[in-house]
Amino acid sequence: MSEREQEIADFLHRAGWGAANRTRMADDAGYRSYQRLSGALGGAILMNAPPGGDQLRSAAAGAYNRLAHLATDCRPFAAVARYLQGLGLTAPQILAADLPRGLMLLEDLGDDLFASAIPAGADETQLYGAAIDVLLALHAAKVLDRLPVGDGGDHVLSQYDAGAQEAEVRLLCEWYAPVVMGRALEEPAQAEFLDHWRHLFVRVTPARPVLVLRDYHAQNLFWLPQRRGVARVGLIDFQDGLLGSPAYDLVSLLEDARRDVPPGLAAVMLARYCAGAALADSGFDEAGFRTAYAVAGAQRNCKILGIFARLAKRDNKPAYLQLIPRVRACLRQDLQHPALSPLKDWFAAHLPLEG
Repeated sequence: MSEREQEIADFLHRAGWGAANRTRMADDAGYRSYQRLSGALGGAILMNAPPGGDQLRSAAAGAYNRLAHLATDCRPFAAVARYLQGLGLTAPQILAADLPRGLMLLEDLGDDLFASAIPAGADETQLYGAAIDVLLALHAAKVLDRLPVGDGGDHVLSQYDAGAQEAEVRLLCEWYAPVVMGRALEEPAQAEFLDHWRHLFVRVTPARPVLVLRDYHAQNLFWLPQRRGVARVGLIDFQDGLLGSPAYDLVSLLEDARRDVPPGLAAVMLARYCAGAALADSGFDEAGFRTAYAVAGAQRNCKILGIFARLAKRDNKPAYLQLIPRVRACLRQDLQHPALSPLKDWFAAHLPLEG
């Protein structure tokens, strides 16, 4: 038995789950892994997030995670989960935790992810409407930059600032461009690309940041119809949460890299969000928000193209290449916004998005 496996076994024994059956679940795109537990106490999910796990790939991976403000331990998950639950939203209850060792036992929210519930017959419009209502409730809440973890300390939320966003869009130059072109972009082209983004970041910095969950999409949202109101949507994978633009999670939902969201539905849900935001705030600037939505979409999709290329090439996960055409299509749509015209011209000149 490895040292890590012994730590897990000891943790489960202390928590009363030592005799539970354990089934490995699909890993996420990061360094965390998950197991589903079943036994006399019912069901639970084991999150295994080894301390310093981001450094296991390389020092460069750790450096990127720091720039992009990605979580490297369990404390952010615990803090954000407590905050979301305090708002009446559904995040998994923490059944047991050994935060220094990166181990958590979480409530099992089941199998009805949006991504599976909708093909099985759930009403797509109802589910997406509920997800929009969750964002409206989250964005109307008081913004806190320090969240109690539950171990006597606080987790300080970082800003989803221009530095973090620039680190993310650089991935397109570093990983995606070489994969599709077979060579690196010329330095002047890379410099021009980043200059366009720096101007955009200044334009769309939110006056009132909100908690951005960063991975708010159909494979991270559970449909729990037995609950009521906004609690019907179960939330996971929010440990990288930051303070940033309210447009970002909406883009994550409606420009999903892993499933096709019908354009008509996306338009209806964007309008639903804008109507709800205007009701909550008489000063809501819909035109400005739609600009921020386009910019956030382009930024996120540039990042995802880089991440998927990196997962395929560095981490030997070629299946991610199959998702790239959908992401490119979303990026092409984002670039139709007038505010993004210079960036659209850059792509046409240096990195065409056909296909």
